[in-house]
Amino acid sequence: MRKFESYRLRWFPMVFGMMALLLVANAAGASSPTKHFVSEGESISEAIERAVKGDTLIIRAGYYEEHEIIIQKPLTLIGEGRPVIDAGDAGDIFLIAADSVWIEGFELKNTGFSSQNDNAAIRVFDSRYLTVEDNRIINTFFGIHLSNSQHISIRNNFLEAFEKRSHRTGNGIHLWQCDTALISANHVIGHRDGIYLEFAVMVETNRNIVENNNRYGLHFMFSHDNAYYHNEFRNNEAGVAVMYTRNVIMKYNLFEKSLGSGTYGVLLKDISNSVMKYNRIENNTTGIYMDGSNNNEIHYNLFRRNGWGIKLLTSNDGNTIEGNNFVGNTFDISTNGRLVTNSLERNYWDKYEGYDLDGDGYGDIPYRPISLYSTIVERIPSAIILWRSFMVSMLDRAERVIPSITPENMKDLKPKMRPNDIDFKPE
Repeated sequence: MRKFESYRLRWFPMVFGMMALLLVANAAGASSPTKHFVSEGESISEAIERAVKGDTLIIRAGYYEEHEIIIQKPLTLIGEGRPVIDAGDAGDIFLIAADSVWIEGFELKNTGFSSQNDNAAIRVFDSRYLTVEDNRIINTFFGIHLSNSQHISIRNNFLEAFEKRSHRTGNGIHLWQCDTALISANHVIGHRDGIYLEFAVMVETNRNIVENNNRYGLHFMFSHDNAYYHNEFRNNEAGVAVMYTRNVIMKYNLFEKSLGSGTYGVLLKDISNSVMKYNRIENNTTGIYMDGSNNNEIHYNLFRRNGWGIKLLTSNDGNTIEGNNFVGNTFDISTNGRLVTNSLERNYWDKYEGYDLDGDGYGDIPYRPISLYSTIVERIPSAIILWRSFMVSMLDRAERVIPSITPENMKDLKPKMRPNDIDFKPE
């Protein structure tokens, strides 16, 4: 895993540097590339038709009522003074089926709302070396929708939708069957899924703020070898879902305020050989829900003020939970059976009541974070009404002394006496 992680850190800057060079080379190699200006009252579509490969179109400030603006050649479109393109609730705005296209500096608003056509402000097919940067995308069905595309950069965009009915909202940033992409410093609000990836590989998602979406803040499936750094996911209806994927790195992210039944800070479903480190998982109904996931590292994270820190089903195997801080959770860990083949070590548990006679910083007696009461609640949810009762406290204490229902092997042999020192915001 460390080898894969090191490779990725070297690889992404190199690839996107090459993207910039290829865009320049494409423009230089085109026949007589020139700069054209489009003013309010003129047609952007007609200006694109007149342009040749590699040209730059400067769209001046103003209000443009257009939709279905088709780009089928390498072009750069720059908005000067944030021009507004209003689709008038009809269709898509930009339809791109070309390599080496750059879209920057626009306000794009009011697409059509069709789940059959997946209308979007920017809809891309079979493109390479695409950049979408510094745009405001308001009240659209999908925001940015890409399929079968490679070498993509989506940076510094603001996307907001207002429709609360799920059938009237698409995803903010949507990648299907894409390869090699950077999704960075975007702010996504109010969509179905904020960022959605399916069959999208070698994607780096960093420094995005994704909040108040109607389903998942981040939702990806079958999307291997991806990395997620320094993102903030908050107040999303169902949290974040990571599904059917391997070789994922999730570091320095914030997952917070996903509240409600069937809602998780992070859902890990059939995930393998992946890393979650240095994340803050706070104020969720369930911090992490793990099902069918194997050989993952959950290290040096903060689980604070969640209902459940981690729900770890017995279908998981070979995961290591190490060096984390569990603070103020109702239940730190729960499971649905006794056969649990995952390991705990060197975590800080604020409920630990042991001692450290040799002064090495670790408790001298193991800690069992799975309480009898959490096991009962897992099987009989209505038992939650007994929380904090004297009877529950006595049952939990008896179970710690003579385990009979909770998993015998789910114990931290070296519980930390003080919180682990974790740097959540490195340079």
